[in-house]
Amino acid sequence: MKKILITSGINIVLIGCLLFLLFFYKGTQDLQNEDGEATTGNPEEIVSQNCIACHGDNLQGGSGPPLNRVGLKYQQNEIEDIINNGKGAMPGGVISAEEAKIVAEWLSQKKE
Repeated sequence: MKKILITSGINIVLIGCLLFLLFFYKGTQDLQNEDGEATTGNPEEIVSQNCIACHGDNLQGGSGPPLNRVGLKYQQNEIEDIINNGKGAMPGGVISAEEAKIVAEWLSQKKE
């Protein structure tokens, strides 16, 4: 009898989790660019998923150069070009062209 109650309780919890995922969990909100590729619109999220391994979690630099003041050195279009085509050890195309545009705009404002 005790086994049945425990099993039933576990099943109820699992069903509750499933219902939550089905009806309430939104996940990341994806946008689509003109090519139909999914892209997130949050530059900080894009950077945290793709850039911090080399540029540091605070953009302070690491194996890649610091980006926390990159807006003093490069204009938005120059940053976008570097993201898309690469420069030095950085390969081009790490993120989509649409994401590059979003990130370049955000990074161009980094002038602290």
